[in-house]
Amino acid sequence: MGGKEQIAKVNSVYTEGNMDVMGNAGPLKITVLNGKGYKMDVEIMGSVITSCFNEKEGWSVNPMMGNSTATTMPEAQYKAGRDQIFIGAPFVFYQEKGYKAELQGAETIGDINTWKVKLTSPENNAVTYFFDQTTGYLIRTITQTEMQGSMVDNVMTFSDYRVTDGFPQSYKMNMNVGGQFEMTMNINKVEVNKTIDEAIFAKP
Repeated sequence: MGGKEQIAKVNSVYTEGNMDVMGNAGPLKITVLNGKGYKMDVEIMGSVITSCFNEKEGWSVNPMMGNSTATTMPEAQYKAGRDQIFIGAPFVFYQEKGYKAELQGAETIGDINTWKVKLTSPENNAVTYFFDQTTGYLIRTITQTEMQGSMVDNVMTFSDYRVTDGFPQSYKMNMNVGGQFEMTMNINKVEVNKTIDEAIFAKP
């Protein structure tokens, strides 16, 4: 991502694209204001689904699940996703925040040789990361997710990296949950250091 010095120059990242969820596609917007908030809005089948994290809490709106107004996230869900408000998280501060990092060797994904790194949060949430040995770009993450009462692998794959104002961004992300649920995000617009109103991260 350019290193700590480059990341320190980035105060906000705004992206637009589309998300395909099991054949249902809709527009996607993600806004990150460094250290203040993360917000994702996606429209699926005419309903806008919002997921948002700020410094104090997380909240969501999901009409497809019967929640037409903002609902506060459970604490465990908030803790698992709150670091998304920091650009470059969690690796830019993993030591200071008390994360434990373990290099688990090398692994080939497709035709890419990667380094496999397991990162465990202070809350004992573990994520395995795979970094391209040549570029350093994040290629894949694996997280354990609960589905229908059992734990399955949530596999997120990142590709089509492009650089905007010195900031590398994956323009295609695919998520597969236990081989049963899949969604793909395709990005078509990235704005770095756009002026963001912090108020958009407050629970309405």
